[in-house]
Parts: sequence; structure tokens; C-alpha cells
Amino acid sequence: MLFANYHTHTARCHHAAGEDRQYVEHAIRGGIKVLGFADHCPWVFDDRHVSHTRMLPSQLDEYFTSLTDLKKEYAKDITIYIGFESEYIPELMEAQDKLLADYPVDYMILGEHFLEREPFGAYTGFPFTDEAMFRKYIDLCIEGMETGRYRYLAHPDLFNFIGDTAVYDREYRRLCEYLKSKDIPVEINLLGVVEKRHYTSERFLRIAKEVGNTAIIGIDAHTPDRLDNRGMIEACRTMADRCGLKLVDVLPELPQK
Repeated sequence: MLFANYHTHTARCHHAAGEDRQYVEHAIRGGIKVLGFADHCPWVFDDRHVSHTRMLPSQLDEYFTSLTDLKKEYAKDITIYIGFESEYIPELMEAQDKLLADYPVDYMILGEHFLEREPFGAYTGFPFTDEAMFRKYIDLCIEGMETGRYRYLAHPDLFNFIGDTAVYDREYRRLCEYLKSKDIPVEINLLGVVEKRHYTSERFLRIAKEVGNTAIIGIDAHTPDRLDNRGMIEACRTMADRCGLKLVDVLPELPQK
């Protein structure tokens, strides 16, 4: 089983289910020793837009209170970190920083689901043939990681480019080379693998192998049962083996239990 999973959501994002406690208990039953909660981070929209795919700013207090209580209660069984998954949208970062300033955020991961702020940007998982949009996705991922605020890039091949294969290979190689230069593993996204989405693809992982990347399994748990599903986790390990990628257990610079 996994030693650590840093990609865990909660029902606050409106597309996950289950109680916080259930996620912790399933993780313990699955043998996980480090559980990172990284629910979809709220944004502050100046036009008062309300997102239906992430928690609201008003839910932050309860998010931290609930997880901090569980962190203390289960301290003998598991290490819990409290963080977020967020896009990098440059014009919204200052407001997000102010929103989170008084909260004890342990870490963040980058998940570039949109290239523009909601509700104007299309979901990057839709099929695209636009090379400029693809380049922008890669550029934003690199620019976001360069800020130092994100520990790793969730589902790095989320952008569903179905155009010229040479462009696909060139741009994803550019991303893999950047991640390799920073010693950041590529994520094998369990949700995408077991639900047979376009990510994580072996095509992408073979590029990562050629570049020399390591990989980390991110469960991307939207239901508690994913955290102790041995068959699903083994499917991700098998994919890594097939593509010749070395798996890492923990993220650097986060303390271990």
C-alpha cells in the first residue's frame, strides 16, 4: 500500500462525498501513514461569482477546525497535513494569499483545471487541438511551480491535447524536463487511471521515463473508499512499472512521522 497520499478532497468541493473522519479511517485501514488533505482552494472573485467546484471562503474555518481536531485525535495512527489543490491564476493570487494568511496551511499542490478565472475559462480536460492553449497550459504550470508555493503538479497531463502528436510530445517533454530540473515527481493520478480518463496516460509517462522523472501516486480521493482500495493502488503501481518509472513515497521537505 501507499505510505503517503497528498491528494485528498472533502465534500466541501461539491463533487466529493463522505465525512472527513471517514477519509482518515479508510486511510488508516489502508496502511497510509501520511494523509494530506488538498481540497479545491477557494478564490475571492471581485464580481461575487460563486464556484460550484470548490469550497467557499466561508468554509475555511470549519475545514481547518475539523481536520485539526482529527489530526490530534488520530495522531498515534497517522500524520495529517492540511492543504489545498489550486490553479495558478496570476491575477487572483494576491487575493488568495490574503484570504489564507491567517490559516495554518501545510502545503499546496497545483492543479491547472482552467487557464482563465471562473467562469470564463474552459476546463482543460476537454479535448483541444489549439496549440496556443496547450502552450499556455504548460507555461502556467511552469510559472506556477516557479513561485515555490506548490509541492507538486497534480495530474500533469490533464490538458487533453488531441492535435499534432509532435506538438503533444514537445510540450509535455518541456513540462517533464522542467519538473525533472526541480526534482518534482510527476503524479500518477489514481482517479484518472481507474476511471479510464485521458490522464494519467502511458503516452505521457513514457515521455517522463525518457526525461528521467520520478513519479508519485496521488489518489485524488473524492470518496473515502479510494484510500484503502488495494486493487486500484496496485493498478497505478503496475502502470509505473510498465513505463519504467521509479515511484517515490513522500514529498521532499515535509516532515515524516
